[in-house]
Amino acid sequence: MKKVLFIDRDGTLIKEPEDEQIDAFEKLVFVEGVFRNLAFIRKNLDFEFVMVSNQDGLGTESFPEDTFWPVHNFILQTLKGEGIEFDNILIDRHFPADNHPCRKPGTGMLTEYIDNPEYDLAGSYVIGDRETDAQLAENLGCKALILGKEGMDWEKIAELLFAGERVAEMVRTTKETDITVRLNLDGTGKCDIKTGLGFFDHMLEQIGRHGMMDLYVRCNGDLDVDEHHTIEDTGIVLGECIARALGDKRGIERYGYSLPMDDCLAQVCLDFGGRPWLVWDAEFKREKVGEMPTEMFHHFFKSVSDAARINLNIKAEGTNEHHKIEGIFKAFARSIRMAVKRDIYHYQLPSTKGAL
Repeated sequence: MKKVLFIDRDGTLIKEPEDEQIDAFEKLVFVEGVFRNLAFIRKNLDFEFVMVSNQDGLGTESFPEDTFWPVHNFILQTLKGEGIEFDNILIDRHFPADNHPCRKPGTGMLTEYIDNPEYDLAGSYVIGDRETDAQLAENLGCKALILGKEGMDWEKIAELLFAGERVAEMVRTTKETDITVRLNLDGTGKCDIKTGLGFFDHMLEQIGRHGMMDLYVRCNGDLDVDEHHTIEDTGIVLGECIARALGDKRGIERYGYSLPMDDCLAQVCLDFGGRPWLVWDAEFKREKVGEMPTEMFHHFFKSVSDAARINLNIKAEGTNEHHKIEGIFKAFARSIRMAVKRDIYHYQLPSTKGAL
């Protein structure tokens, strides 16, 4: 089945001026990254390219055609010179007040793709810059990639289309804990975490926020016994999620961070090389930070290391125990963020062995 990229024009391929009309060459500026990444998608992926654009009142006195077509044709010629050609170009001329079904987010211009067994709309995307583009995707039953939303740009669009999303969900139920973890390695740092241990939730949130990962954690553990199973088992499930989301690890940086936090210095170096190991050099003078036993920090990172198959080297020094452990979690998050960064233009395993 055929898959389609329904691509907006103004604000997506070219920058949109304040008056929202590209009716002169001096107004024409291409969006950063569009040439390299859209050409990469065209060359390496099997999508049809369909331009879908609202041009309010095109052909009326307020927007004469003789000011539109020369610039539009130049845009197409320039893109073609970079290896980017469209299989179909659909332009709606209606004003918003017309409420015409052909105007985005209406699907009137796209009937040849709807209910057509040749097309896989569920596997297709709308790429745009406005909420109307997201609504068009919903109306078509497609996915949406919206520039400017949650850090989306052409680099990220090309990466997601070529290498896929890195998401995972794991559920682990034992007699001691019932844990669900959902993870998006390419998120924006959104966190929703409840383990029953406030300080532990705060530390897990550092991993999501500073690692730019969306992280959902629910743990119902035997806290009436003690904190051990909740903390250790959460580390196991989080590590398994990281390993699953990483997939075959092609294109990742692999290695990754040290950072200061007030009086403390936390150093976390890691390697997603597939061989778990933990070196732990951190001592705590307090028995607990919040309601979390300090002895459990080592257990947590050992569980993550084993489950995610990470070589972890952690060191922290300083006088404030809260700062010390928070620095470790933040440095760990930054290390992951650095190490999982992907380069689709060098999409190979970062290993001479050919396997990780």
